[in-house]
Amino acid sequence: MPNRGPRELMAKRRLQNLDTLEGDEWGPPTYDSYLVTTCHRLRKKPIGEFTTEDLRIMIGQDIGTLFLVPLALEKLTADPLAEGHFYPGDLLCSLLNLPLEFWQRHSDFRSQLESIIASIPDSPHFVTEAIEVYRNRFA
Repeated sequence: MPNRGPRELMAKRRLQNLDTLEGDEWGPPTYDSYLVTTCHRLRKKPIGEFTTEDLRIMIGQDIGTLFLVPLALEKLTADPLAEGHFYPGDLLCSLLNLPLEFWQRHSDFRSQLESIIASIPDSPHFVTEAIEVYRNRFA
């Protein structure tokens, strides 16, 4: 079998959902709330079809981050203040709030995030605060 490159692997992953990628079938939700039912529904959706809002929700809940952060970084590279349903920069803020351990384990993602942050000429106050809190965690 030929060795697949990173682009080919990512293209194949985009067609899969989180249940498949993580090898963990969640089944139906056991709690009736918008957030719980949405997260369960999104685990069945191919990750290549995720909207900015879908990414914001799932990353905000620290669900599927290993597979979703690269997609979020792509969106943020094109538009650092990409927004879901809340405000400009809400996807970036979801990334900034991921656990410190995630960023320590994935320095390549952290480097991309730092480049995105550096590319923002003027961000809203709440985004600037989130960036400061994120950076202080590494101090």
